[in-house]
Amino acid sequence: MGIISWFGKKTSNSNQSQYQERSNHEKDCYGEQLKGNFHSDLEQLKKIFERSSDIVFREFQLAGIQNGVLIFLDGLVDNQIIDSDVIKPLLNVGKNGTFPYATIPLKEMESFLRDPLIYVSQISIGNTIKEIVDHILSGDTILLLDGINQALFIKAQAWEMRSVEEPATEAVIRGPREGFTENLRTNTSLIRRRLKTPQLKMESMTVGRLSKTEIAMTYLEGIAEQSLIAEVKERLNRIDIDAILESGYIEELIQDNPYSVFPQVNNTERPDKIVANLLEGKIGILIDNTPFALIVPVSFFEMLQSSEDYYQHYMVSTIIRWLRLFMLAGALLLPSLYIAITSYHQEMLPTTLLLSVASSRETVPFPAIVEALIMEVSFEALREAGVRLPRPVGQAVSIVGALVIGQAAVQAGIVSSSMVIIVSITGISSFIFPVFSQGIAIRLLRFPMMACAGTLGLYGILVASLILLIHMTRLRSFGVPYLSPVAPLDFSSLKDTYVRAPWWKMVDRSDQTGKQNRKRMNHFMRPRPPKPRN
Repeated sequence: MGIISWFGKKTSNSNQSQYQERSNHEKDCYGEQLKGNFHSDLEQLKKIFERSSDIVFREFQLAGIQNGVLIFLDGLVDNQIIDSDVIKPLLNVGKNGTFPYATIPLKEMESFLRDPLIYVSQISIGNTIKEIVDHILSGDTILLLDGINQALFIKAQAWEMRSVEEPATEAVIRGPREGFTENLRTNTSLIRRRLKTPQLKMESMTVGRLSKTEIAMTYLEGIAEQSLIAEVKERLNRIDIDAILESGYIEELIQDNPYSVFPQVNNTERPDKIVANLLEGKIGILIDNTPFALIVPVSFFEMLQSSEDYYQHYMVSTIIRWLRLFMLAGALLLPSLYIAITSYHQEMLPTTLLLSVASSRETVPFPAIVEALIMEVSFEALREAGVRLPRPVGQAVSIVGALVIGQAAVQAGIVSSSMVIIVSITGISSFIFPVFSQGIAIRLLRFPMMACAGTLGLYGILVASLILLIHMTRLRSFGVPYLSPVAPLDFSSLKDTYVRAPWWKMVDRSDQTGKQNRKRMNHFMRPRPPKPRN
């Protein structure tokens, strides 16, 4: 029997009863307790891990009279700790001709082994097969002794990991240079360093029947609402899947409306961004084996805000936010407006500009909608190719390819020069979004907007925009309106939406997530001019 049989039969997505069958099967196999019979327990564990060459069974004799075994997963443990702090002390027992544990009852022997003998700080005890299997696969070392129906779980984990570096997707000019890694405990420590308070809670849970992925749900007690905490827990506990390989799995499984193109869960690689959201009463979700953490709930306008907005002067941050909003409109509507105006509403253009556009399109054999689709699809293909290729080659393909293809298409008369300019500005606009998933959503919506503009002109753009706004007003992120604080309108929160007010003005937290504790600072923090000198 291999390890797969211990996790049950292959599950069918359409048959709910097989999930229950799998759960019952796991309970029957893993619920067994250790018998205290060394050979029987060892044989059962070897049967579970047969054909697993990375599982090490290190058998020995304690003082030459009692059988024992150390079980660990090679590659997930620190071999130096195992050799010097675990195996060496065990083998030295009774070398002087005495066996200090000979008169100790077997049921109490594990406490003597744990305290004075093994020099490892974190040790726990379990007595079921399931606990042993889970701890082995998590990187713990297991100690079994003959006659004892309990196992010692020795923390000696160590594996290769990436060092803490600046996030590649969220670079800033001013701000911390630290980013999350693929190690969960490293990530939790980065948050703990910034919030030195016992109010910071990190609740751990395991998701994935096969991957056993550890998740840490973090929040600030006394600031985050209990109803939100309970809702996040319920959605995470509801996940029943074979494996969680990245935070995107969790994001899709817990969002309110899975059929919307807009992201309803924020993601980040920056610890300071997680901490800032925790201080607003939100909840962070850290997933092992990925540097991307999730933040819930989230609103549309928060996706347009960068961590650096709060590190620069508030006037500079406000101007940059206005620029993002303007470029958002350009990324979504600019090709559609060009198609609608050149196809149906030429009278809206000044005469000089109209003549210039007409002369550039004189040799183009396609209507504006086809011309725009050709350029937009080509641009997206070049962008995707630049991302997937190795970095030095990808940059050359994306930049040189766009220049060469654009110039060649204009000279061949396939597209007009004005369309190349429109597509270029649109592409630049789509790069300005701080959150990558939000930028993808706008890029996708650009194509339905172009189709509406090509069929109904400006009326089509208006109808499509109204449908989009209605959809966004109906969206929720863990119960919070997606367009808050604009819809529904909350004047007190507008100071951190279209503008970024100075810190001494933002005394209260948002009413959507910070109701439990609205005050973030003292009312008397506003700077005052110095007193005149005598």
